[in-house]
Amino acid sequence: MGSSSREIGIGMIGYAFMGAAHSQAWRNVARFFDVPLVPRLRAIGGRDPVKLSAAARRFGWESTETDWHRLIARDDVELVDICTPGSSHAEIAIAALRAGKHVLCEKPLANTVAEAETMADEADAAARHGVRAMVGFNYRRVPAIAFARQLIAAGKLGAIRHVRAVYLQDWIVDPDFPLVWRLRIEEAGSGAIGDIGAHIVDATQYLLGDHIAGVSALSQTFIKERPLPAHGAGGGLAATGTAAGRGSVTVDDAVVFLARFAGGALATFEATRFATGRKNALRIEINGEHGSLAFDLESLNELEYFDRTAASATQGFTRILVTEAEHPYIAAWWPPGHLIGYEHSFTHEVRDLLVAIAAGEDPAPSFRDGLQVQRVLDAVARSAAADARWTPIPADHVVAAQGENVR
Repeated sequence: MGSSSREIGIGMIGYAFMGAAHSQAWRNVARFFDVPLVPRLRAIGGRDPVKLSAAARRFGWESTETDWHRLIARDDVELVDICTPGSSHAEIAIAALRAGKHVLCEKPLANTVAEAETMADEADAAARHGVRAMVGFNYRRVPAIAFARQLIAAGKLGAIRHVRAVYLQDWIVDPDFPLVWRLRIEEAGSGAIGDIGAHIVDATQYLLGDHIAGVSALSQTFIKERPLPAHGAGGGLAATGTAAGRGSVTVDDAVVFLARFAGGALATFEATRFATGRKNALRIEINGEHGSLAFDLESLNELEYFDRTAASATQGFTRILVTEAEHPYIAAWWPPGHLIGYEHSFTHEVRDLLVAIAAGEDPAPSFRDGLQVQRVLDAVARSAAADARWTPIPADHVVAAQGENVR
């Protein structure tokens, strides 16, 4: 904490999985990074007062609000962090921006392109008055991914030829897993493509500094009906219990698609929650004319690098342990070789947001970046509905992913 730092009041809406991840980030960021604004955890919001009070005690929030309108209206809340299902993102974010509050909104930005367009327009209008907005694609802040972007931007791979990205989970393989909100289109907007596919769409565009220009997709819903959740079930990844009756699954269970980047690279993507045995397996490989890079979230402190310009007798993939002080974000943490984890990506995320706000700069990924990802998700859904028809994403509607000032 620098001598010129001041406090900034944080209000967070949502207390489940993402609420926990974000809470630890706000609580810890000023303890490890010299941030210009020090978060104060003013209020946490949610509908269930009992669970809300428990979350406030557990994560260190000063107070609770069961109405998000009241949370936004509070004078001591300067930044609103939205960790709710996608169906409420647009309404909450727009209200917060119009109230002059900075906004961090979880991914995907919205449930529809129209909502995301409105949110991006509102963020642009708010930015003219010094109010900043960012969408939470936390995997950009994994040091190995941020370092891979630096290598690609420096030309280490040369022209990019191929991209392969998969995100594999298995948490709904059981047909008796309940019909939680993530399996209902009115709440989640989409299934695997929005929940986890959005991450690999954003991460690959960020790594290449390029945008996806068109897609051809297939999707499948393997289990059409599921038991209704027990009354009061939270709807998170660990939701359990059933009530009488069953309901229809209205989102995809799995999506695969081909894509072409504007710069000419070919890509394959796979997002599924039916990869039996895979818990949170995200892997990206990028092949260029001079070399290749590969990242696997299950080894998130590592990066694989192949240098084709090296002598052929000693060529091979090199394992880079991304724990040196010169690697992105690492200097704030532990000595070389001491590993960090998933939760650190959220700490890095809020660190970058606080730096941008203090500097009077737009953070990245912006709501416009989130809109561009939403356009890709929408194109994938439309292509899958039309038997894999090639579906362009117009260039005049996209914004290339931006970098961050990481250190």
